[in-house]
Amino acid sequence: MFSKIYSATLCGIESQVVSVEADVSDGLPVFEMVGALSGEVKEGKERVRTVIRGLGQRIPAKRITVNIAPADLRKRGTGFDLPVALAVLLALGNYPKAEVKDLFVAGELGLSGEVLPVRGILPMLLAAKEAGLRRCLIPMDNLREASFVPGLTKIGIRRLREAESYLEQNVCPEQEEILQDMTSGIGITDFKDIHGQKNVRRASEIAVAGMHNFLMYGPPGAGKSLLASALPTILPPMTDQEKTEVMKIYSVSGKGSMEAVLEGQRPFRSPHHTITDIAMSGGGVSPRPGEITLAHRGVLFLDELPEFNRRTLEILRQPLEEHCIHISRNQTEDVFPADFLLVAAMNPCRCGNYPSVKCHCSPRSIEQYISRISQPLLDRFDLCVEAKKVGINELKSGKGEESSAQIRERVQRAIEIQRARYQESGILFNSQVPSNRIHMYCYLGDKEQEYMDRIYETMELTVRGYYRILRVARTIADLEGSGRVTIEHLMEAVYYRTLDRRFWEVN
Repeated sequence: MFSKIYSATLCGIESQVVSVEADVSDGLPVFEMVGALSGEVKEGKERVRTVIRGLGQRIPAKRITVNIAPADLRKRGTGFDLPVALAVLLALGNYPKAEVKDLFVAGELGLSGEVLPVRGILPMLLAAKEAGLRRCLIPMDNLREASFVPGLTKIGIRRLREAESYLEQNVCPEQEEILQDMTSGIGITDFKDIHGQKNVRRASEIAVAGMHNFLMYGPPGAGKSLLASALPTILPPMTDQEKTEVMKIYSVSGKGSMEAVLEGQRPFRSPHHTITDIAMSGGGVSPRPGEITLAHRGVLFLDELPEFNRRTLEILRQPLEEHCIHISRNQTEDVFPADFLLVAAMNPCRCGNYPSVKCHCSPRSIEQYISRISQPLLDRFDLCVEAKKVGINELKSGKGEESSAQIRERVQRAIEIQRARYQESGILFNSQVPSNRIHMYCYLGDKEQEYMDRIYETMELTVRGYYRILRVARTIADLEGSGRVTIEHLMEAVYYRTLDRRFWEVN
C-alpha cells in the first residue's frame, strides 16, 4: 500500500513543506529512506522501527520504502520521525479511515514512543498554513510556540499512541493549558538614572531613531555599558512583519522570549569578547543563527571592542551592508537575516586612562591597541562619541535627567515620520535608504550642498562616509520635526564623524 503525509524542513529561518511518502510492497525485506536526507534524518529509520515494535505491532517481511519529496531539497532535523512512523503505519493499512490530506505532522520520537519537541516549529507551521494545510499534529511541548500561528487547528501529543488514536478514532488527547507570560522584558535601566553624558545620550537618541550604528569610547567607569543597557527602554516597538521575522529566528535557534517579541520589544544581544567566529556569524554542521542574526531588528552591543578577535569583527562588515549573511556548506546554502543596530564601546588604551597622567601605556602600545579596529569597520559607524568621566558635581546635583519615556516619545515621532515618508518603498529607517535614492529623501539646498562638498574634500571622506552623514542628518531633522535637512543638521552629523578621526589621529 501507499500513503502520503505532510511535514516540513528548515531552510535557514524559512521552511518548506515536504511530503513523506511510504510504500509497502513485496520484495526483499528492507526498510529504505531516500530523498537527499541528512544523517539525523536517516537515523530516524531505526527509531521508527524500534517504536513500532514497542507498540506491539509486527513489521512484515516486505520492502518498505520511504521517500521525502522533493528529492533535490536537502532534509535536516529530527522532526521527520513522527511523520515517517505514521506514514509507514498508514501504508501497512492500520488506519483505513484516517483523513490526512490537510494534516501537517512534525516531531521527534524517543525509543519508548515519547514524542519530543523540535526546533523551528513556528516557520514550519507558517509554511504549512501557506500551503493550505488546516490541521497540525505536533509535540505537546511545541504547543505554546505554535499558538502564535493563527488559523490552524493544533493537536499536541506526548506519545505516538495518542497520534494513533487521533488518526484511527479522531480522538483528540487532552490539551495542556497554554499560559503566556506577558510581563514586560524591557530593561530596568532608565536614562533618568544616568548622570551627565549629554553627548552620549544625544547620540543614543539619534542612533535609535534612525537605526544608525554608533561607537562610544572613554575611560572605564564613564557609563558606556550602562548607557548601552538602557537602550532597550527607548527602542521603538516592532511592526508585525518584524515580529514575525524575529519569532522565526527564536524558533529556529531555541533562544529568546516570544512574549517579549509580541510586546514589541526589540532583541538586545551582548556577547562576550571571547566569542568565536561561528558563534558570531552562525553556522556549524547544521547551520544555526549566530549572534548577528539573533540581534536581527534589534541591537548588537560589543563591549570592549578591541578585545574581540579581529577576524570575528571583520565578519560584521558584510552583514552591516547587506543586512544578511550567507552560510555556505558543501550541499546547502542558508541565508540568515542580520539587520541590526551595532553599538560598541571601548577604552582609549589598554589601561583605559589615556590621556590622563595616570596612563602608563607607551605610544606604541596605544597604537597597537587602537589598530585592532580596522578603518573599514570604523567607517561603518555612523556616530562616534566620547563618554567622558562624570564629575562629582554632576553626581551630586539634584537636577533631574530626562527619562526613557520622554526620549522614547521623540524617537517614536521621528519613526512615524520615517514610516510615512517610506511607506511606498519598503524602507523602515533612514539608515536603510539606498545610495541611489538618498538625494530624493535628503535633498540639500545650495548652501547645504556647498558645505558638504567642502567637508567631503577636507575630511577626505569615503563615498560610504558621505552618504552616512546625510542619513544621520536626515534623522536629526526628523527628531526636530523639520521637513528639510538644514546646515545645522549637517554640522551635527559631521561632528559625530570627526570625533573618531580626532581620537585616532591623537593616538
